[in-house]
Amino acid sequence: MQTIGRNNNLEQTLFALRDEQYAVFSARLIPNIRPETIIGVRSPDLRRIARECGYSLSIFGNPLLPHRWHEENMLHAYIICGMKNFGVAFDQTELFLPFVTNWAVCDSLSPKTFARNAEKLSGRIAIWLSSPHEYTVRFGISMLMRHFLDIRFRHEYLQWVASIERDEYYIRMMQAWYFATALAKRWDETMEYLRSDALGEWVRRKSIQKALESFRIGDRQKDTLRSLR
Repeated sequence: MQTIGRNNNLEQTLFALRDEQYAVFSARLIPNIRPETIIGVRSPDLRRIARECGYSLSIFGNPLLPHRWHEENMLHAYIICGMKNFGVAFDQTELFLPFVTNWAVCDSLSPKTFARNAEKLSGRIAIWLSSPHEYTVRFGISMLMRHFLDIRFRHEYLQWVASIERDEYYIRMMQAWYFATALAKRWDETMEYLRSDALGEWVRRKSIQKALESFRIGDRQKDTLRSLR
């Protein structure tokens, strides 16, 4: 591996913003990536760089992927988030997903244009959910959670998430996050799943835990959830 990244100017910029204590903190939060790949640049600085480069991936040079540093992956996600054209953002998301290796990058990848064009996503989400790649599945669940629990909600989406039988921790955590959020927005429909055997026991218990911690769930609803534990 080269000692210097492909884009020397970008790497120098990132290291100039380095906070070594923050790097140690980040490494604890993201234990499944090598600590030495974390520079220690905070998200507001990465978002600023994304804005200043006009949300253009050309900042990375060629070849575009894979990146060496965690912060490059985070920056990549933020750049896609800022892209105004849905088609471009969608294509770049598809190209980037196989290179996502942790929850922090995955959860930062939420293109703004997807919210305005969510109806174009539902067919693709089903494919993401069936991917062998852990963070593509997590991303698919996050898209259902962000864009399909309000006016675009369909009961079958709950089943899509409930039917995912995977052992990976970060998939199961996102399933729980999804159902806890669904309880806040679609209480009656979601309670059907918590009262039945539709969810694995770990996901069911974690969903209840997250819902009990949520300020969006009322006290009477929380009493009902406690009775299910």
